[in-house]
Amino acid sequence: MSMPIPGRSSWPELVGVLAMLAATAIAHNRPDVSVEVFPPGSPIIPPVDPNYNTTHVRVFIDSKGIVNQVPVIG
Repeated sequence: MSMPIPGRSSWPELVGVLAMLAATAIAHNRPDVSVEVFPPGSPIIPPVDPNYNTTHVRVFIDSKGIVNQVPVIG
């Protein structure tokens, strides 16, 4: 069983994975953050935005529920 990775901030290996599986993997790696799944067409908020939050991981998906961008903290 793998151990949580406290300093991890991105998950490039999850691009192409179903959102539910990606969210589960992220929650396992970083139980200290919450996962936010964004539907197709959601605006990408840059890290300098006032809404940037180090306790959330953003997961952007396509119309089939597949992760289409690298999930990142923010």
